[in-house]
Amino acid sequence: MKPLLRRNGFWLALSLVLCLISGIGASFVQTAGGSVTIKDMRWETRSGHLLSALLFKPDSATAERKAPAVVVSHGWYNTREMQDLNFVELARRGYVVVSIDMYGHGNSDYLPEGTEAVGGTGMYDAVRLVSDLPYVDASKIGVSGHSFGARAVNFSVAEDNAAPAPLIAAALLVDNDPTYRDPETKQYANIYGTRDVGLIQAQYDEFFFRSRDADGNVVTVPRDYPSTPNAQSFLHFGADPAQVTDKRVAGQVYDQNGAMRVLYSLNQTHPWGHTSATAADRQIQFFQQALGAPNPIAAGSQVWQFKVAFNTLGLIGFGIFLVAFAQALLGTRAFAGLRNTAVAEAVPTTRKGLAWFWGGLVVAAVVSAFSYVWLSQRVDDFAPAGLPQEAPYFIGLWAAVNGVVGLIIMALAYRLFGRGNGQDLRALGVLPGWRAFFHGIGLALTVVVAAFALVFVVDYFFTTDFRLWVVAVKTFTPDKIGIALLYLPLFLIYFFANSLAINSFNRFTLRGKEGLNTAVLVLFNSLAPLVLVIVQYGTFFVTGDLVDGFGGIYSIWLFPVVVILAVAAVVSRKIYRTTGNPYIGGFINAAVVVLISVTNTLTMA
Repeated sequence: MKPLLRRNGFWLALSLVLCLISGIGASFVQTAGGSVTIKDMRWETRSGHLLSALLFKPDSATAERKAPAVVVSHGWYNTREMQDLNFVELARRGYVVVSIDMYGHGNSDYLPEGTEAVGGTGMYDAVRLVSDLPYVDASKIGVSGHSFGARAVNFSVAEDNAAPAPLIAAALLVDNDPTYRDPETKQYANIYGTRDVGLIQAQYDEFFFRSRDADGNVVTVPRDYPSTPNAQSFLHFGADPAQVTDKRVAGQVYDQNGAMRVLYSLNQTHPWGHTSATAADRQIQFFQQALGAPNPIAAGSQVWQFKVAFNTLGLIGFGIFLVAFAQALLGTRAFAGLRNTAVAEAVPTTRKGLAWFWGGLVVAAVVSAFSYVWLSQRVDDFAPAGLPQEAPYFIGLWAAVNGVVGLIIMALAYRLFGRGNGQDLRALGVLPGWRAFFHGIGLALTVVVAAFALVFVVDYFFTTDFRLWVVAVKTFTPDKIGIALLYLPLFLIYFFANSLAINSFNRFTLRGKEGLNTAVLVLFNSLAPLVLVIVQYGTFFVTGDLVDGFGGIYSIWLFPVVVILAVAAVVSRKIYRTTGNPYIGGFINAAVVVLISVTNTLTMA
């Protein structure tokens, strides 16, 4: 027992060290070595709503040397931290940068559906604030947004057009269509006026940049966008494309009466814009040309990748902490009774046992893949009214369906094979007794609270979180706990069933090695979503468009699922080996995943 505690002490210490290095390193990068001050702001805007944002103020921006400013925004189902490549690179070049949580996202107020344009869904409200800052040159304010954030740019330009004194000098849309036609006349028009405007367009965009015929059929796919009438009208400053005589191309800057238009067509997907050095390069080029740069640095010289690396270290540390702290608690008086030193070693499988093992895994993976696509086409038929978040409900519903299927497979395997071959449900932890069950839930809840307390501490001291692209563990406001409780039962069904399958029914040695068994289970836990991603994007890259009937947002949601399910298998296995209780790891996984889900998505009032 003592050697085990010593080993666990090393892992617990390592997890804390990784989280500390993550906070220090990510903070050093995003503050440009301490020369940029970061403020976490929440304020009541002119629209009458609470807006959350991060303000990045370079030391070079003063009342005597006013700096240009850029307001940046994430897309639908994301938060302000997803703009890190832009706020890191722009701030170190001397721009004042504000990265917002659009209304309905992160820590900002919710809005009723259909009112998203209010205050440019937060962007134009942030522009108003920025224009009053004493160290900002109010004649040089730019806006940029990804996906729905680009739509926020369009909302903001429309509000700015109606303002007595327009504030926006430059606008960059990322992975969403510009406004091509006048909303009233429906004719091609230049709604951007004399502003400098750029567009970053993904050639494999899951949602935008398609041309359709009168029946809604796709005529041109995103990779053909630059040659379309819409793109030509944009590059010709709103002219009717039928009346222009020259064909304008991507990558070329076009000037008219001192205003510029430019289209950057990039060989990437829609969400790739969050982690694309090429997209960051074009963003830097655009604003340096449109607003000038107080601290000119070559666009290709980028450091945001180091922040990503430090954030990833924190995410790894967070995952290690879940296991190491759970095992550390087993050495305390409160939870010592949960330690089970008599957990049986994994045993070799028989030929019939292997048949059930592989057969169950294959059936579960097939059901998982088909149920995901099927539910994506029919989720509205099963959605209760009044749920505030769409994404956690869909993922939770899919998870619960697969949890039930897993329970059925396990029940059949036990009845037809396990019971007759010596499987004991109590010895396997399937039936631990109510006292042990709730005692284990108490330990799991303590672990989850401690893990997120670690996240809050790092955020308090360094204004950073733990993330890798769309897998993000961040702080949250208290209302998110209530929302998480709405969806927690769905996730519990799956993760309890998943932990039972991994530890109580499928824990064998393969070729004499339990580690090989664990690796196989990790693979199969993520296999269905991984295959769906490969099929979707393989089809996309070959044909130029998505699999018919499989919506793009549902394939994007699978990216974090692939990672989370693989890690969840390891977490539950590690904790089971010292407790013999599959429900502890199941609860930890469910609670962590539901909190990650509800804090990184859209909430509607």
